[in-house]
Amino acid sequence: MMNTDFTTKTDFIPEAITAIRTEQRALDLLIDELDERFNEACRTILACDRRVVITGMGKSGHIGRKIAATLASTGTPAFFVHPGEAGHGDLGMLVKGDVLIAISNSGESDEIRMLIPVVKQLGIPLISISRDKRGFLPQAADVALTLGKSEEACPLGLAPTSSTTATLALGDALAVALLHARGFTSDDFALSHPAGALGRKLLTRVQDLMHADDLPVVKQTASLHDTLLVMTSGRLGLAVVVDDRDGVVGVFTDGDLRRKLAERVDLSVKIGDIMTQTPKHTTGEVRASDALSMMNEYGIGQLLVLDGGKLQGVLSIHDVVQAGVS
Repeated sequence: MMNTDFTTKTDFIPEAITAIRTEQRALDLLIDELDERFNEACRTILACDRRVVITGMGKSGHIGRKIAATLASTGTPAFFVHPGEAGHGDLGMLVKGDVLIAISNSGESDEIRMLIPVVKQLGIPLISISRDKRGFLPQAADVALTLGKSEEACPLGLAPTSSTTATLALGDALAVALLHARGFTSDDFALSHPAGALGRKLLTRVQDLMHADDLPVVKQTASLHDTLLVMTSGRLGLAVVVDDRDGVVGVFTDGDLRRKLAERVDLSVKIGDIMTQTPKHTTGEVRASDALSMMNEYGIGQLLVLDGGKLQGVLSIHDVVQAGVS
């Protein structure tokens, strides 16, 4: 019968530290298990014409789902099939050209055992993940990856803890190794993550958020007085200064205005004489998140968007933040 007599003075931290350190040792054992079999597993997956199918029962199945999701989001098409459901029709999802990764800590999962004859008949490469090479599953596998004989963090030695942590780490290691081998980039990653904050950060470009109409532009021969009128109508807190060929040569901001008024500059002065030369700028194809980093780095609130030296738009830090890009 479970003890439920807990008090506020009970300290749970020692048990937590013990569990974490036990799992750390499991990861150290996993590193020692990495050898040519890992390379062979990666080569097998890279040679796959179709998808990586992952299966596992119980806690191994939960970890398998996460591994499949990680592979799929990093350039390796993958999905999870429950071994129990596979024996009742879902095995039809597995076709020639796929690769099967089967997870069983003991290597003796009955549900997976039933699938192996069909897998062999289809000629589908089988990669197993188990504690060691004993058991029918690693014996049947084309590539048998092992975790090492670690102890579970559960003091009863019953709940899968260290073993599932090691399996998850091995799955991540496969995904990262394959990512590098495929030359998978952040742009590729963005295509599979269009939703939410991550999607906005990866997919939103400067051209999607910049102001492109009725931009506050003045010639460098314009007076400060005329420039102020343009700035007021533009409502962007700046005026972009261009030459006779409409090439951008400078910028004049609200901050510049406050400083010049403090210096009692005459309103008839030419803006080309008091503008900020070589203003910070970017291009429309740059990620908005990178442009935001640039504005934060230089402590500015706007960024000019140029194309061949000509003004294409103005990006405001407020627009980037409002769009949820950070």
